[in-house]
Amino acid sequence: MRCHMSIVSSLVAIAVASLAPAQAPPAPPAGDSPATAPAAKSVSSARKLIYDEKADAKQQIAAAVANAQKENRRVLVQWGANWCGWCHLLHETCSKDPEIKKELLYEYDVVLVDIGRFDKNMDLAKELGANLKDKGVPYLTVLDGSGKPIANQETSSLEKGESHDPEKVLAFLKQHQAEPRAAESVLSEGLQQAVAEKKIVFVHFGAPWCGWCRKMEAWMAQPSVAQILDKAFVDVKIDIDRMTGGPEMLKRFAGEKEQGVPWFAFVNPATNATLAKSVDSKGGNIGFPVKPDEIEVFAQMLKQANTNLSQQDIDALLTSLKDFSKPKS
Repeated sequence: MRCHMSIVSSLVAIAVASLAPAQAPPAPPAGDSPATAPAAKSVSSARKLIYDEKADAKQQIAAAVANAQKENRRVLVQWGANWCGWCHLLHETCSKDPEIKKELLYEYDVVLVDIGRFDKNMDLAKELGANLKDKGVPYLTVLDGSGKPIANQETSSLEKGESHDPEKVLAFLKQHQAEPRAAESVLSEGLQQAVAEKKIVFVHFGAPWCGWCRKMEAWMAQPSVAQILDKAFVDVKIDIDRMTGGPEMLKRFAGEKEQGVPWFAFVNPATNATLAKSVDSKGGNIGFPVKPDEIEVFAQMLKQANTNLSQQDIDALLTSLKDFSKPKS
């Protein structure tokens, strides 16, 4: 299945659910609970809890950093707590403002870290340079793809009246987003790696707004699937929205007619020849193969690519696609 580029605007508007938290008071003085700290806003008991109080923050950040490194993105750590009224306000600003929602969807992996009553994850905050006790929460930390902090930001300066200024929040996010990569460079690196490893390039095109692209990538990331694919392929993802030259490269591979995304092909790195592409007998793009006829096209692609996969490997991939497409109970 695939997403069409003609519906980008509507998909962006709904693709990101509540992602961010917001500005709370400084650490409460001894004897005060966070809910009664100076300037703290009360939080309705009916309000949605935005921080997972049982989460392993280190594990969450590590996973986000790994994905950010792969996708050339940043990690936005938002420190806060469910009792914090300003945390909820920033969360609402980031959830409702369309430009901020798109910026977070495209450029950041967001992790909300619960600080409890300023007694949880404080060592982690110190390690990342976040001065929570002096500056209060919410507090923002930006990490690069290696996990290195590149920005720490108290959020009182991002406030405007009784909420946060979307322009200031967006400016902060844009200031620290990763520099875009060139599609040609990404493909060239993949081809070189494939030559060295005697593999085929699995080049797939997608975009942040594309739900089917995310499903395909989630399928590919499953350990059992990734292990098989790695036997024969070097994975090269081309983001048609975030990489310079991405749309032009998609047209070069798929033709001028809009095919939608995900669109993918297997490429011989020695000759740059396309061995197989995600096109059915009618010339249409199969997208992420989940229907029986789409899975059959994918099976033929694997055979046409003359990969290092055994029939047992191919059968396992096809079975996993069928299982992945089944409704979850």
